[in-house]
Amino acid sequence: MKQLTTYLPLLFLLLLGACKNAKTGSAAQPTDDALMDTVQRRTFNYFWEGAEPNSGLAPERIHIDGIYPEKDQNVITSGGSGFGIMAILSGIDRNYITREEGLARMEKIVSFLEKADRFHGAYPHWWYGDTGKVKPFGQKDNGGDLVETAFLIQGLLAVHQYYVNGSPQEQALAKRIDTLWRDVDWNFYRQGDQNVLYWHWSPEYGWAMDFPVHGYNECLIMYLLAAASPTHGVPASVYHEGWAQNGAIVEPHKVEDIELHLRYQGCEAGPLFWAHYSFLGLDPTHLKDEYCASYFDEMRNLTLVNRAYCIRNPKHYKGFGPDCWGLTASYSVNGYAAHMPNERDDLGVISPTAALSSIVYTPDYSLAVMRHLYDMGDKLFGPYGFYDAFSETENWYPKRYLAIDQGPIAVMIENYRTGLLWKLFMSHPDVQNGLQKLGFSTDK
Repeated sequence: MKQLTTYLPLLFLLLLGACKNAKTGSAAQPTDDALMDTVQRRTFNYFWEGAEPNSGLAPERIHIDGIYPEKDQNVITSGGSGFGIMAILSGIDRNYITREEGLARMEKIVSFLEKADRFHGAYPHWWYGDTGKVKPFGQKDNGGDLVETAFLIQGLLAVHQYYVNGSPQEQALAKRIDTLWRDVDWNFYRQGDQNVLYWHWSPEYGWAMDFPVHGYNECLIMYLLAAASPTHGVPASVYHEGWAQNGAIVEPHKVEDIELHLRYQGCEAGPLFWAHYSFLGLDPTHLKDEYCASYFDEMRNLTLVNRAYCIRNPKHYKGFGPDCWGLTASYSVNGYAAHMPNERDDLGVISPTAALSSIVYTPDYSLAVMRHLYDMGDKLFGPYGFYDAFSETENWYPKRYLAIDQGPIAVMIENYRTGLLWKLFMSHPDVQNGLQKLGFSTDK
């Protein structure tokens, strides 16, 4: 009894300390850098361990629950693969894999792309991974998809720059990538030399999709690459008349009392993937042209609009707030939806990619979301990073992923940490020529 009494004060102090640690969570909280590395590495694995085995490219979707209603687990995506190969570059650079392993995967990918279905040099939205044959994205969308092709080429040009001054084997791969890049006939997608680019062409249905692309949306990178092509480069008038619509792209307005300068197609402020997809390789820092004095500030403000709307939370959804915001295109409670910061398009669904891929624009705010979601545990965080979307209001937490949402998370975390993908893409001489041709400047 005397021995027990002697140790009771010490036992009490130990228990008190344990309770304090449990409340604050200090012992379990990773640093910001450790948290980013954990999220980046898990997300990279979507494109490494989760890759379709024959092509090495990104599956359109991975469902941990094993349920694929359309039996499309072998379908791979061109745009999401463009994001994925940039994520793989970051993995090589961070020693998640060896340089030799990374090169072998890139050689597999390029070998597939050299043989896979193309349409005037442009790739389709989807292929069957085992054959390289087009998988229709819709009945008439069974040919070239110039926007998804641009996302893929953006990634390939970064890979080119990573290897162009490397070993003989790496330089040989860079040369093969250069051929794929030069083969894209951007001029064909003007549909008869119009000063605008069309999204789709089908060998069966021709131009029936009839989708001329005007700004602003996620497609800026397509116009830049079309101008930059050394073999099929479009004239600058295609950008100025098609994308910018002779200046009509400029439309200063306020949303959530935050200033936006550009006209967002079909809405006042678009989903957040409009701030991500073109800028995974294209560095928005100090980027400007005659239509926008700062693309970085514009995309940061678009992110801040999205955050401010979610904090205001006019539809009173559960969970929305300063550490839980982000509306973009993703899975939704009923199918797939382009969630936006307005009451019509806000369905109470948070997509982790929205805030996390905005980390280059709003690092503190995005890290707060990353930490909050991570603390929610395995109902949100799985083998390939954060699951695609969730709704606390609907108690909806599907264990499912989409490539086109996972890719920007890994790429933008890397760009925030080192600027790697920005440096690679922007170093390509054709990209620099395209920027100059269209009147862009990166001067401070």
